[in-house]
This record gives sequence, structure tokens and C-alpha cells, in this order.
Amino acid sequence: MKLFVVYLSLAGMLFTNANVYGWGVYGHTKINRGAVLALPKEMGMFFYNHADFLTEESVAPDLRKYSLNDRSEFPRHYIDLEWYGYSSPDKMPRTLDEARRKYGKDSVDKYGSLPWTIEELMDKLTEAMRKKNREEILFLAANIGHYIADAHMPLHTSLNHDGQLTGQEGIHALWESQIPEQFGKNYSLYCEPHFIENVDKETWAVIDSSFQLVGPLLYNDKKLRKDKPLEMLYKKGSNGQPATGSYGQKIFAYDYAHVYNELITGMVESQMRAAVQEVASYWYTAWVNAGKPDLSGLDPQYITDRNQKLYQEDIKYWKKGKVTGFKVIYEY
Repeated sequence: MKLFVVYLSLAGMLFTNANVYGWGVYGHTKINRGAVLALPKEMGMFFYNHADFLTEESVAPDLRKYSLNDRSEFPRHYIDLEWYGYSSPDKMPRTLDEARRKYGKDSVDKYGSLPWTIEELMDKLTEAMRKKNREEILFLAANIGHYIADAHMPLHTSLNHDGQLTGQEGIHALWESQIPEQFGKNYSLYCEPHFIENVDKETWAVIDSSFQLVGPLLYNDKKLRKDKPLEMLYKKGSNGQPATGSYGQKIFAYDYAHVYNELITGMVESQMRAAVQEVASYWYTAWVNAGKPDLSGLDPQYITDRNQKLYQEDIKYWKKGKVTGFKVIYEY
């Protein structure tokens, strides 16, 4: 059994009561865990010592929404680009304050602030690295990982966030949760982080890239639904009604999910791998911009010594594209 520094995290306390969206528990935990393994060892060992916290805390932003009903949390997870009249990144406000001045705080709270949230947290993470504040580094790293992952989910960039405008309700959970859970064991997520020269430009590049996928994501689902009777869309429960997942969401039939996954040609796997790479890259960039502080002294030496062998084992599997070392939570 793996031994890490033990934390009583918000995620651990409220896991079973969460009505979780985003990438779902499976996706968010796997993305943050993969990002830990993707880091260069000079900073990666510190993150690995706290891998359990970074993994579990990856879902904390969703828990703040649904378990704590924190209304201020909601807009941080998405941006409805159509409402903003989006055409290109260079025409969008650069900061949250600028966006609120231009559109009004109420409108930004309604239509989302995801990219500006990422950029604000990046500044705070860099400062925490500079100060070598262990608790702040870990808390901010875990949370920014969640938002960066959300930015890689195409429907988090669109008003049509669950296909509700086009009669495709349920597409959100199918894409981000059911498909990764059913087919994710075969994903190859290996990647290497890079230094981000311009955080603002990188953040909007991620948002823009995800937004470009909204069309094909919805088109292929629409095409497939047209050929299927309604009763064939969902897995049947014992009562003859559509079966539901852990949080009450309808479960699509395996054949439907399989065919749809084939139609979108690896889009979910590609976006998950990109999310892992970007999370690691933002963490790495914050560390570099903070002056590459030595983080090894933030933990007792015996903890690092204890985890060295485990780290090497997980890295061995990581180089094969596999994220190991934690218990996967399934919603379906």
C-alpha cells in the first residue's frame, strides 16, 4: 500500500454526496494524477509526496458548487463564448476586472469566467512558489488543475453546454464521464510539460481549441441520435426505465457510447492527454517564474526517502502512458 503525507481534504469528506460535473471524478483525478507524474523530477518529487492530496482535491471546485452551494464558484468552470460574441482570443478582455467593466459583473457571473480564473490562480500559484508556502502551493495547484481540465472540455466553452438547445440532453456527461470511464483504460496519456512563455496567450489557445470541437462533438451525436429510436439510447434498468449513474444521470447504452466514441475519433482521449500536459505545464511554469525554488526542504526527508521507490514504479508505468497509484472512482 502506498504511503504519502496524509490529508483530510474536502474532497475526501464530501465525495459521496457530490453532484459532480466537469470531467467527473474519474477524469479530474486522473488528469491531476497524470500531471504529477509528467513533471520533471527536480520539482516532481515534491508533488509526488503530496499526490494523494492533489488527486483528491482535484474535484474540490465541483464540491464547492454542489455540496456547499457556493454560487460564486459556478462561473469559474465555464465561459459561454457565443454570448460574449467570441470571434478570436485577441478581442476578449485580458482580465476578470476588465471583463466585468465591459460586460457587468452579473453578466460575467452568468456567462462564465473560466479563462480569467485560470490566469488569476496562476499568479497566486507563482507567488506561493516564490514564498515556498507548502499549503498554498498544493491547494492552488490542485484547484488550477481542475479549471484547466474544464477548459479542455469543449462544452464548457459553449452556451449549449448539455445539448439543451439542440435536443441533445445528456451529451455533456456522456462525453466527459461515461466515455472516459468505459474506454479510458486503453488511453495513452504520456506527455511532457513545457514552459509557457505567455500564460494569457496559452490559456486562450486552450479555450479556442476546445471551442472549435463543439461543432463536431454535437454534429456526430445528432447524426447518431437520428438513426436510433429513443428507447435504444439508454441502458435499461431493472424497472425497464433508463438506468442512472451515481448522481442520477442517465446512462447511455454501451453500443451507443461505443459508436459515438468511434465517430469522434479519439477526441476524448486527445483532450484528456492535452489536459494532463497543460496542467503539468502550468505548474512547471509557475515554478520556473518563481525562480525555480528548491521545494525539497518543505517535507521531512524521511517522507521523500520513503516515496522514492514508489515514484520510480509509477514513472515506469507513466512512460507507457498509464496513470497508476490511486483508486479510481466510477460514476457509471
